[in-house]
Formats: sequence, C-alpha cells, structure tokens
Amino acid sequence: MKREVLAILLLLPALAASAGERLSCPDVAAALQVGNCPSEAELKYSFNGFCSDNRRIYQDDAALCTDYQDYRKAKNVAQWESADGAFSAYVTCDSPAAGLRSVRALRMAVSRQGGISRVACDYGEGIVFTHRSRLQCRVEGDGNCQDGRQRCTAICD
Repeated sequence: MKREVLAILLLLPALAASAGERLSCPDVAAALQVGNCPSEAELKYSFNGFCSDNRRIYQDDAALCTDYQDYRKAKNVAQWESADGAFSAYVTCDSPAAGLRSVRALRMAVSRQGGISRVACDYGEGIVFTHRSRLQCRVEGDGNCQDGRQRCTAICD
C-alpha cells in the first residue's frame, strides 16, 4: 500500500507538467513599472564610460557612440512587468505611462536559444513583453493578435 501511494506522489509532478502551461499576452494597462528611469546625469555618465572604451572603435561596436541622442534613445529605459510577473519588458522612459496603457498586442512569437524558450508579445512602437521558460513553447495559430486575444496564446510543455 505504501509503495502505491509513494508511486502516485512521485508521478503527480510529471502529470501536472504534462498538462502544459498556457500563456496569453498580458494586458499592458495592468503592467507595473518595476525599475527606475535613469536621470540625465546617469545617462551622460554611462555614455562617457561606455563610449570611451577604445576597444569598441576597433571592434566596430561603436554604433551607439556616434551620437549621444542615439545612445540616450537606446538606454533611457525602465523595466516593466505584467501584473502576474510572468512577462517583462524594457520600455522607453520618453513615452508617458498613460500612452502605454492604451496599446494592444499585435503579434506573439516564440524563439529558442539554447535551452530557453522566449515567448514575445509585440505591442508595436518597440514595446515587447517577454516570458522565458525552460519548457518547449509554441504559439497556437498564426500568432496574429489584432483581432482578439483568443489567437494570441502559447502553450509551454
């Protein structure tokens, strides 16, 4: 009797994992900013430190260093998370948070790098919320979210 109970208890995690995790693109209106925006002084300081490295010039890694405004556009971001914390994004600090609340998901895609699946929800205007998982993920349907959230889901198992 004890062996059967032990066997069932050992199989429960495997059975739960086989059910698969269902992901939908998060509602950005409920997302929270969890990181701070850098100050102008911090951006200038990091620009000077980042771009003063001569190695960048010789390795053709100086694209952001040709103009401070290009660097500022790339680095003036803060981290945001979905309400449940499953998705995160780096969003520019130049756009007001109120404008962020009105965006809707356009498409969902899954990519794989090494042992990690990256589920990406693209909202346009450079806003991409991502979820990373060690599970194998796939998008249901074509990943086009413009006509509603029902086709904008992924299964990870």
